[in-house]
Amino acid sequence: MSTAPHPSAAGLSPATVVVSAGRPAREQGGHINPSVPLNSTYVSRGVVSPDELSYARGDNDAWHPFEEALAALEGGADGGAAVDGGAVAPATAILFSSGMAAVAAAFSLVPDGGTLVLPRHAYQAGMVLARQISERHGVTLRYVDIADTDAVVAALDGADLLLVESPTNPMLEVADLPAVLGAARAAGVRSVVDNTFATPLGQRPLEHGADVVLHSVTKYLAGHSDVVLGALVTRDAALAATLREHRTLHGAIAGPFETWLALRGLRTLALRFERAQASAVELARRLAEHPEVAEVRHPSLPGDPGHERAKAQMNGFGAIIGVRPRPRPGAGDAAVTGTGPAAVDRADAVVDAVRLWLPATSLGGVESMLERRRRWGTEAHTVPEDLLRLSVGIEDVEDLWRDLDQALRA
Repeated sequence: MSTAPHPSAAGLSPATVVVSAGRPAREQGGHINPSVPLNSTYVSRGVVSPDELSYARGDNDAWHPFEEALAALEGGADGGAAVDGGAVAPATAILFSSGMAAVAAAFSLVPDGGTLVLPRHAYQAGMVLARQISERHGVTLRYVDIADTDAVVAALDGADLLLVESPTNPMLEVADLPAVLGAARAAGVRSVVDNTFATPLGQRPLEHGADVVLHSVTKYLAGHSDVVLGALVTRDAALAATLREHRTLHGAIAGPFETWLALRGLRTLALRFERAQASAVELARRLAEHPEVAEVRHPSLPGDPGHERAKAQMNGFGAIIGVRPRPRPGAGDAAVTGTGPAAVDRADAVVDAVRLWLPATSLGGVESMLERRRRWGTEAHTVPEDLLRLSVGIEDVEDLWRDLDQALRA
């Protein structure tokens, strides 16, 4: 079934675009939702044209509605703001079988022997992949504090690709996107921004000069903890073709049912994210005053290092919170800094004590989740061992607070 842009999409708010984009063409008696096309191959003869459907691994109509909707969101319903005063090209979204498949495609842009600049704190599986690429393909890795603009700019010298997470996972550092992406463009370095935490409702990195935007669709975009998908978005047609080719040759393709579920989840993104974000702001405020909490990270807090930057460049502060429980009396100096068995036991006890929050490793779903991040051996060692990452869902904020409060006091 063909899709068509909403006839009045230009100028609509993102909250409307998530509902209206990627719909079937308006025809009398037609469908209002895309169907689930189940085809591995298509009728095809003669020379195959570039935009022709022939074999579903290369392209298929199951992906198109979601890709059109995400492109409209990240690119802006009316094309978005021009970069460097030039004409704005339409955004293209490319759906992948997982967020890691999208990360792998982005990293493939670094040539053998090249240089990749990446945050010291970022999604840990992506960091493992970066180290493997470094070992197998001679790629130099330059780790930076993504919130330190001068350090990022200095690291761009002779680099091939800059990966940005903002806010970072799990430390919630906020990058100066206009500055670091502008510097990358000036240095001729391609840039990829992981926008999973902020979503296109919170920020649109293409408008700040990013070459590619990356999403784990599994998280907020799909939003119901029932699919695993990823996506890349770019305005560069040649770059889009390169990334599509990577998807085809590596077989990193999405299934039709998962894609349909992701699009269905996307329709409520604005409502879900608004609720989760508002609850996160309130919970962060209360946690910062809690006697059993040593440290809270959330950009909404006036004392948070990323507050002013997030306030200037984001629409809201996101729904992820970092919390370190206060160590028990007599736990020792190591526990105060978030290290050692006492600190780990204290954080694990909080996870064990919650009854409404779900102990789980993902985020961005309708349900609130938490975990101690350093339980993963591949997490960065600069992350405190007792750091709890909280993904705030859409439950009643008072119920969430009562559960957190009793777990911290247990």
